[in-house]
Amino acid sequence: MSVLVEFAMFPTDKGESVSKYVSRIIKMIDESGVNYKLTPMGTVFETDTMEEALEIIKKAYEELEPDCNRVYSTVKFDIRKGRKNRMKQKIESVEKRIGKEIKKI
Repeated sequence: MSVLVEFAMFPTDKGESVSKYVSRIIKMIDESGVNYKLTPMGTVFETDTMEEALEIIKKAYEELEPDCNRVYSTVKFDIRKGRKNRMKQKIESVEKRIGKEIKKI
């Protein structure tokens, strides 16, 4: 199974720039060993089970909870049985259809 998750999580009580807090979440995800990609508006990661995906989201909140009084989050899931490595495959499928590699940031 493949559980693709796209999410954003940040405190709303720490001013305009929250990269200090988002960095703590990204460090935790990086150390977890799951495949992920940071984007300008959020993070995408892939796990083998829904339980693993929810655990990452829970740990992300736990990174902020000690010193943030208000946390905002959006989370989207794409769950598919019988597949793996879809972060890469989905992009390759689009590239194949348009006949070229998608421009990297």
